[in-house]
Amino acid sequence: MTLPAPKKVVLAYSGGLDTSIILKWLQTEYGAEVVTFTADLGQGEELAPAREKALKLGIKEENIFIDDLREEFVRDYVFPMFRANALYEGQYLLGTSIARPLIAKRQIEIARQVGADAVCHGATGKGNDQVRFELGYYALEPDIRVVAPWREWAFKSREHLLDFAEQHQIPIAKDKRGEAPFSVDANLLHSSSEGKVLEDPAFEAPEFVHQRTLSPEDAPDTPTVITIGFEKGDAVSINGEAMSPATLLTALNQYGHDNGIGRLDLVENRFVGMKSRGVYETPGGTILLAAHRGIESITLDRGAMHLKDELAVKYAHLLYNGFWFSPEREMLQAAIDHSQAKVSGEVRVKLYKGNATVIGRESPNSLYDQELVTFEDGAVAYDQKDAAGFIKLNALRLRVLGKRDARDRDQA
Repeated sequence: MTLPAPKKVVLAYSGGLDTSIILKWLQTEYGAEVVTFTADLGQGEELAPAREKALKLGIKEENIFIDDLREEFVRDYVFPMFRANALYEGQYLLGTSIARPLIAKRQIEIARQVGADAVCHGATGKGNDQVRFELGYYALEPDIRVVAPWREWAFKSREHLLDFAEQHQIPIAKDKRGEAPFSVDANLLHSSSEGKVLEDPAFEAPEFVHQRTLSPEDAPDTPTVITIGFEKGDAVSINGEAMSPATLLTALNQYGHDNGIGRLDLVENRFVGMKSRGVYETPGGTILLAAHRGIESITLDRGAMHLKDELAVKYAHLLYNGFWFSPEREMLQAAIDHSQAKVSGEVRVKLYKGNATVIGRESPNSLYDQELVTFEDGAVAYDQKDAAGFIKLNALRLRVLGKRDARDRDQA
């Protein structure tokens, strides 16, 4: 079934070549009025050129949205994810995944505000982001029209895209006519690099790929020790100085950068089915994860902690696959947030040549009882003789199995 052409489209617009081509393509292919939305998620780029480029491409001033979402991003997306200690496939801190639902949410809000009947993203048809964006759109606005140019247009090669750009006077950086060495996506939590020089997983990533961290070999020979304060599972201070979420993560990023912390070279399983190699840098997030687990270690009950570790795997998969707005993610979030009620206190972290090591933790809600664990005599809450019965009860089924197996061997 052929869908009617969209009349007004909200485009997730970076100001780069690809989304500028998409902008013009929407105008020429559909005759649509285009509204651009550029999110400042702390990617570290100047966003004013995006506005200037949109104006040059014929977008009205009132149809250009550039929003600083850094605090909302960290407070409402990054921090809830870190309460879960979510890691995809045991390693990836989900830096790209966690940004997509916020972008999708804001696009839908703008679409409602301006009366648009469609939204558009620049994700390719081979990656995860198309899924993440569109699941977000449909969850928030079930009947919205989604335009995905990479799945729709007739361009067959990069050369065709560049020819289209030249035909429509879209500025092309000089190096764009050649092969870009790799592609980068960045926000306040991380940067990810993929493609080209990184496609063969057998070869080490060149040093120039890393943009957020010093090489651990070049990091200082003297450790840096910082103290991170937590309240109900969220980091709230560094070295006693209270900070907003985005300010705190920015500070942790600098500590991580200076000490070569947060590099990850990963071959991951994409939701769409293929494997891909990515080089990720999450300096502040790596420190934050270590510190959060440190404060949980003394404030969470064993049963709650172990269950939470199991839930974190499911949580990470939901987030990676784009199901942030799903009821199951919200259910998990409610359980995880409940577990954080007493996760408050301070953690000391030593930063040294690529490592973030917890060296101290304290909390008014600590469950750590030195009297129980001491090897000295005098502990009254624990009688070591009690362990004998505990062990025998837990060994009962193993002894029964062992006797059966011994009997079977004798009869063989």
